[in-house]
Amino acid sequence: MSSIVTFLGKGGSGRTTVAIALAQGLAQTGSNVLLLARNSPVSYRIALELELTPEPQEVFPNLAVAKLSSTAMLEQNWEAIKQLEQQYLRSPIIKGVFGQELGVLPGMDEALALNQLREYYQGGKYDAIIYDGSGDMSTLRMFAIPEVLDWYVRRFKDVFLESDIVKALSPFVQPVTAAVLNVSWSFDNFETAETKQANQMLENGKQALKDKKVIAYLVATEDEYALAEAKYLWGSAQQIGLNVVGLLLNKSTNPKATDEFHPLKVTALPQIDRGDWQTLSDALPDLLAADNPEPTYFDFDSSKIRVFLPGFAKKQVKLTQNGSEITVEAGEQRRNIELPSRWSDRSVTGAKFIDNYLELTIG
Repeated sequence: MSSIVTFLGKGGSGRTTVAIALAQGLAQTGSNVLLLARNSPVSYRIALELELTPEPQEVFPNLAVAKLSSTAMLEQNWEAIKQLEQQYLRSPIIKGVFGQELGVLPGMDEALALNQLREYYQGGKYDAIIYDGSGDMSTLRMFAIPEVLDWYVRRFKDVFLESDIVKALSPFVQPVTAAVLNVSWSFDNFETAETKQANQMLENGKQALKDKKVIAYLVATEDEYALAEAKYLWGSAQQIGLNVVGLLLNKSTNPKATDEFHPLKVTALPQIDRGDWQTLSDALPDLLAADNPEPTYFDFDSSKIRVFLPGFAKKQVKLTQNGSEITVEAGEQRRNIELPSRWSDRSVTGAKFIDNYLELTIG
């Protein structure tokens, strides 16, 4: 299976430059690498003298580059969806809508990009996929989609099943999801083979994060705003289980960062001339071999749960419990923690912050 590497940080911190250098460095070791770009077509045109296309194109031995275009991904299946609408609805409402217009729908870009990543990842053609996304909360929301959808399905399944709107649309939902996401998902019965396949897709997405098949690096300059943004993204990434394994300081050697971002490894990167990818590649650590503390640790001897939450204060955190599930809300992200069976009938009785950890006491 592939490994997916992405970068988080303030705009202008050098994420795209690092992504290109990493991709070239891995390709030189013999790994088959796919570099996927979301928001930097102009940067790639300048850096690689290449016009990106939705289809991967090989630019160096073992290295292919492509862009994730929401318009292209929508248009691939949009005409088929229109035909399905005419088949299942007496009064079609989308026949005059162009696929690209759906890009304005909230979350559509993230959902399409995640699905494309999933297909490349499961295809097994590449040893490493470098995802050069927006590097901000949008990227984190994208990787959080499986967890969020799974949470809503579990909490509101009965509401969906009893909804008159859902019942009216259910004949249309299944073929549309099949066309867009390559999976059949009917509301008629959440236990059918098709819906189990969809639920398994969500579980696989969550498991990929847990198994650290998806890792992230923070990228920042010495600018205090860039460092503050990186620290906030670090904490937010922990909320969705995305493994942040290091900080890359671009064109900087800020000694305070080592303490502020402990226990992450901090690597200072040199300033390079245009096109000098080899110097930057040589300066990068082994990005696929790094590790970081577990986001959640259960201490059964002392009846405590330690939740790694760097960058947040206690007043920014909200705790709720529903049965055996604890929800930790911090920033814009939510983490759901299922209590082990031995604690399934117990509740949180206390919470405090110690060294970047939220420590929960189970009574």
